[in-house]
Amino acid sequence: MRKKINLIPIIILIILLGGLLFASTFTLDNVAVNGCVMSNEESVRKAIDDNALMGNTIMLYLNNKLGRKEDIPFVAKMDISFEDKHSVIVDVYEKSVAGCIEYMEKYIYFDKDGIVLETANERYEGVPYIKGLTVKSWELGKKLPIENKKKFETILNITQLVEKYELSISGIEFTADGEVVLWHKNVEIELGDGSNIAVQLMNLGSILESDGLGEKSGVLYMKDYTLENPTASFKGK
Repeated sequence: MRKKINLIPIIILIILLGGLLFASTFTLDNVAVNGCVMSNEESVRKAIDDNALMGNTIMLYLNNKLGRKEDIPFVAKMDISFEDKHSVIVDVYEKSVAGCIEYMEKYIYFDKDGIVLETANERYEGVPYIKGLTVKSWELGKKLPIENKKKFETILNITQLVEKYELSISGIEFTADGEVVLWHKNVEIELGDGSNIAVQLMNLGSILESDGLGEKSGVLYMKDYTLENPTASFKGK
């Protein structure tokens, strides 16, 4: 009597081999990265390569669906679009950085609530550099432990207003007398003791735009600018 051959394992093996052969054609050849300003594009590409095991687009897709996250400086999240089996587009969304201070030859970057986001060896353009604040220590993901609480609250108030009114401010400084000075390109903006910050910054954008003031060099005096006395003067250099 002829022995019957069980074909089921063979069929399953053939299907598996076919599936593996098909999957092997999904090679990741093209990665387009958008949105890197402060973040490092090469770090983003490395994270994509790490998630695409053996350079396979299917593995990248699965890891993306599983929500695997990469800790990349200044990156809040990444959206991956699969164009075809060889190409992906990565849209990078960066953390909202409000300012930075210098500490032991490094720059500490924080958000509008004073939470430390990242540290870096370089100072990035477009992020206000804060002078007049000192810290003895800091911890990633924690609020900066500034000794002068009043100054720090003023800084956080300023950074929130700068974001709200979409102002281009490169620096924030406290003078020896405790007065607030902002920098917009080559314009030094004197705001006084900070008691009228909300009104001053609400109108700063339109003042800088008037007569192309923001493109000039000089000092903008707004110490006495209030709702009742909306006056400012400019002295060129």
